[in-house]
Parts: sequence; structure tokens; C-alpha cells
Amino acid sequence: MSVRTILAVDGGNSKTDVAVLTEAGAILGRARGPGFEPHRVGVPAAVDVIAETVRQAMGDIRPPFADHVAAFLAGADLPEEEEALRAELERRGYGRTVEVGNDTFAILRAGARHGWGVAVVCGAGVNAAGVGPDGHVARFPSLGRISGDWGGGMHLAEEVLWHAVRAEDGRGQATALAPMVRARFGVDQVVDVALGLHRGEIAMSDLDGLVVPLFVLAKSDEVAAEIVGRMADEVCALGTVILDRLGLLDTPTEVVLGGGILTAGDPAFTEAIRAKYAKRAPLAELVIGSRDPIVGVAQLGLDRLDAPPAAYDRVADELATMT
Repeated sequence: MSVRTILAVDGGNSKTDVAVLTEAGAILGRARGPGFEPHRVGVPAAVDVIAETVRQAMGDIRPPFADHVAAFLAGADLPEEEEALRAELERRGYGRTVEVGNDTFAILRAGARHGWGVAVVCGAGVNAAGVGPDGHVARFPSLGRISGDWGGGMHLAEEVLWHAVRAEDGRGQATALAPMVRARFGVDQVVDVALGLHRGEIAMSDLDGLVVPLFVLAKSDEVAAEIVGRMADEVCALGTVILDRLGLLDTPTEVVLGGGILTAGDPAFTEAIRAKYAKRAPLAELVIGSRDPIVGVAQLGLDRLDAPPAAYDRVADELATMT
């Protein structure tokens, strides 16, 4: 009997990770490619990135790349988006069976010991989703501000710039964020950064460098502390609403915190989040996601193949040793 294989795809806004593995959990190849951005480039071009990255991992290989494709992707926020991505993967024959889901579920699977619980993600954006012990799912649309979202790296950077401009021109409260922004961009006035963005001389992605200093200044600056505090509020609100929808507020449940901002390990920020959960969901067990999401994707693929228990530990160990 031939050994079945899985193509695991973790498609994020900034990078696409793929791993090809056997049902026993042995890694046959792994690679990292550019971001997976169907909203920006369209579904076909986004899926092209997967094939290019698979070939980095496996050489000159043609579809089907594996028996089963497990693809957990940024941009798979709505059922119709999941269906469009799944249909494109099936049309190209990347695998004999295909499963597509939002990347939040990969973070949950990688971090939750029992395969169910809640994941709250704060990276470039924010999102949360949960799976109950009975398999019931709760999630948000996660379309940005238009669907009620607040926070994430880009949003926080824009908040920093907003407050810094207003502090400088007198409309807002004085804050150390203003000189920080001037120093980061080497400008005489904060408004020069806004003008540079408007003229296309500065890329929006260049604002990313404002996020880490924000958390540093939050220890001594009132405005910065308010922004970070609001982010902690949102992380708690996201998780507790999902817990409530799943009927798990009165059940000990793991809440996995994932994404660069939540896994950066800022002690004050993490403690603020813990304190908020202690009040609103005291039975929640916060887990800082330490495993790469590709581990969760691979394990979700193993779930579909009813893989043996030893395969799960093996894939986690082998992926952890790969760069």
C-alpha cells in the first residue's frame, strides 16, 4: 500500500509556508514564499504562489503535489472566499482532496492540546475563531474596520501616526509618540510622514516600524499606554465573545494567542490581557502560541487522513528543527 501524502499550506499576508509530509508525519520538503494576498492580486495569482513555493520545497514537481491539500489561508474570511480558493486548488489538481480554511484555525490547532478551544490572532490584523469540543465553530467576518475590527499591526501604526500628528499641530494631547515618529523617519515634522504617504513617497508598510516603539513607550507615555490598553481590551473581547458563542464561558478552555504582536512576549501587555480575561472569563487558560502555524496546518491535514497518534508529535518535532 502506498504512503499517502499531505500538502500543508499556511498562507499569510507577509509569507506563504508550505510543507509536504507523509501520513506518518515525515517531512518531505518545506519552503517559504511571498505573501498570500487574494484580495490584492486575485485568487489565481495568489494560488500561483503556492505552486511556486511547492517547487522551492520539492524541485520540478507537477500536480498533483499530494493526496490531500490542507490550505489555511489569509483572505479565506467568508464561506464564499473559502469556496473560491478551494475550487481553484481543485481545478489545478494540486491534490486529490482539498480542505481550505482561515489561517486562524491553524493557530488554534497548533496551540491547543485537545484540538479545540479558541484562537485570538493579532498580527497584521486581528481575528478570532473557536471550535467547541462538539465540533461547533464560531468566528468573525474579519473584514477590518467595516466589520467592527480594531487593532493589528497596521491599525496600531496608523493610530501612532494619528496621535503624533495631532500632538504636533495642537489638536491632541502631547505625547512622546511625536518625537519617536520624527526620529524613525528622519523628518522635521510628523506631518511630513503623512504627506509622504499621500504622495506615494512612503509605503504604508513602512509604518510597521512604529509598532515596537509604541509598546516601549506605553510604559511611560499616557497616549501610548491608552492605545496598548485598547488593544488588550480587544484581545479580551474577541476571545470572550467566541467563548460565549460556543457556550464555554463556564468550561475550562484554552485560548491560544497568536500573531506577532501577541507572541512578542511584552510582559506588561501579556499581563494586562491576563488580568482582563481573569475578570471576564476566569476559566479561560491563556496559551501563548509557540508553534509555527504550519504545524497546525500539517496536523489538520493529518486529522483528515486519520493518521496515527505518533504522526502528530513527529511532524511537530521535524518542523521545529527546520528553518
